[in-house]
Amino acid sequence: MRVFMFPGQGSQFKGMGKDLFDTSAMFGPLESRIDRIAGFSVRQMCLEGDEETLRRTAVTQPCLYVVNALHHEKLVAAGVAPHWLVGHSLGEYNALQAAGAFDLLNGLRMVVRRGQIMAGMRAGGMAAVIGLAVDAIRETLARHGFDQLDIANLNTPEQIVIAGPTSDIEKAEGAMIGAGAAAFIKLPVGAAFHSRAMAPAAEMFDDFLRDFSFRPLRKTVISNVTARPYPDESDPETAIRLLLVRQLKSMVLWEPSIGYLKARGATEFVEVGPGSVLTRMAAKIPALQQSGRAA
Repeated sequence: MRVFMFPGQGSQFKGMGKDLFDTSAMFGPLESRIDRIAGFSVRQMCLEGDEETLRRTAVTQPCLYVVNALHHEKLVAAGVAPHWLVGHSLGEYNALQAAGAFDLLNGLRMVVRRGQIMAGMRAGGMAAVIGLAVDAIRETLARHGFDQLDIANLNTPEQIVIAGPTSDIEKAEGAMIGAGAAAFIKLPVGAAFHSRAMAPAAEMFDDFLRDFSFRPLRKTVISNVTARPYPDESDPETAIRLLLVRQLKSMVLWEPSIGYLKARGATEFVEVGPGSVLTRMAAKIPALQQSGRAA
C-alpha cells in the first residue's frame, strides 16, 4: 500500500525542479499565469535564486508548491498511483490538489496568500528538540514555567519542534539539554508557526479562503491537524477550509499521521518533491498501536 508524501518548508534548495520545468506537460502552458499569481518567475527563482531568498516564507511556499506538483505530475504520467496522500504543513496543499480538492492555480493562490500572511507574523521563533520524548518535553516546559511555548511539530518520536516567544526559546535550550535532549536546534524562521501565536494569521486566512470552492476528494488525504483522513462529508467547503485554517495554529501531527498509515497497512512511502526529509522521518516512525491517539 503506497503513500505519497509532499514536503513542506525546509526541503527547498537552489536548483530544485531543474529536470521538470521543461519536461512537464502542465508547467509550460501555465507558466505565465503561475508567475503572475506568485508575483515573480517561479522557474527563475528555483533555479537561480540565492539560498537566503529561497528561505523567505513568501517565496519558499509558492516555489515548493509548484515543484511538488511537478514531481506529482511526473509520477502520475509514469503510472504510479497512491492509496493515501499526506503533506507536511505546506505539503498538505499539494496532497489536497492531487486529490482533486482544487486545481493547481487555485491552490497556488491559497499558498501565496498563506506565505504572505505567515511572513507578516514577526514575533516568536521555533526550535527542534532532538532525543527527548514528547511527554518529557511537556513536563520540562511545565516545570520551568514556559507556559507560552507550544509544541508545534511532532515529526518523529525523537524530533519535536517547539514554538513561542523568542526569549523563551532561548531560555528553553538549557532546560531541554538538562532534561536529556541530545540537541536543541533553533530554526531559521521569523515567527512561531503552528502555535497559538498564529491565531491572528489563521483568522486572516479564514477570511481569504471563504472566496474559494472546494471539491470532494477523490483520494484519502491525512490531515496535519487530526492525523486522520479528511472527513468524507457532503460539504467539503466547510471541512477543508476549517482544517486548513486550523493547520496554521495547530501542531503538525506528522508522527501520528505516518503511524496511523502504517497501522492501516501502508508499506511504501514515496516523497513527492525535492529532498528526502520526509522519507528519513517516516523510517523512524513505528505503526500506531490500536489504542494510540492522534494527539
